[in-house]
Amino acid sequence: MSPRLNLALQSGLSVSQPLIVFGPTPATDLSSLPAETQVVQPLKPFHDHFAEQGFAVVPKVQGPCRDAIVILPRAKALARSLVQQACTCATGVIVIDGAKTEGVDSLLKDIRKRVAVEGPISKAHGKIFWFQSDPTAFADWAAPEHQTADGFQTAPGVFSADGVDPGSALLLAALPDKLGARVADLGAGWGYLSAGLLKSSGLETLHLVEADHTALSCARSNVVDPRAQFHWADAVTWQAPEPLDTVVMNPPFHTSRSAEPALGQSFIAAAAKNLTRNGTLWMVANRHLPYEAMLTDTFTHVQKAIGDNRFKVFHASRPRR
Repeated sequence: MSPRLNLALQSGLSVSQPLIVFGPTPATDLSSLPAETQVVQPLKPFHDHFAEQGFAVVPKVQGPCRDAIVILPRAKALARSLVQQACTCATGVIVIDGAKTEGVDSLLKDIRKRVAVEGPISKAHGKIFWFQSDPTAFADWAAPEHQTADGFQTAPGVFSADGVDPGSALLLAALPDKLGARVADLGAGWGYLSAGLLKSSGLETLHLVEADHTALSCARSNVVDPRAQFHWADAVTWQAPEPLDTVVMNPPFHTSRSAEPALGQSFIAAAAKNLTRNGTLWMVANRHLPYEAMLTDTFTHVQKAIGDNRFKVFHASRPRR
């Protein structure tokens, strides 16, 4: 458990089964909780991490519970949605555990306006507090049944939930008319790029590979075409059923607040391993991210196709074997 949760339990907090934990990450130590604890985690790598530990892991909450623990995400709309879901499922105590950088102080202030709060306890640059579940108090925090942005269905917490990412728009505008018969969108998100890729001449199969189950569910609504195949998977480890002609991607570059170029580099390696000998990669990245060396090491031909003051689009071909 987190040091805050351990301290809270030592200070009088008690949680009982059936218990649901919303949104833990691999940095969250749940080893002291029983295996029957339900873990709600839509991100495939994190989902698999807790499944390997023996927990009952689901991408979406299932069933009622006695108590619930919410590990606070960065996105405010998602945090509120998780609080509402926890209150809907639980009849007992709701525990909120979060870092200051994830908005725990602001959320605590908002929750105190609605219910009586116990704690809070401050430790390790964050806070933990708890309150008695009250579904009616947070009914207005429920995520909208259909959230749309620029005509596409999105959801709280997914990448670019409020509209089309400008980097993706730049990439789509740079693509040629023909991409080949077998194409993949690695890190497809809620499907903006894929919706455009389906207009490509001669395309027969389009693989949408996305680690976020919530985003992929949105993509299923946004990309309604028999040529589309949906994969809830980590793009870094996903293996295409057959070699691809083209990979298109706008890879993530952070899991925390700091840029992590290694993430994008892993996507480049994943694209190369799934392409044919003459396959091509089209990718967009923030201008400051250093992907040029990795692309040159991984592909025979690399060129910057287009760019602006925020993004750069690369076209690479013929992966080195």
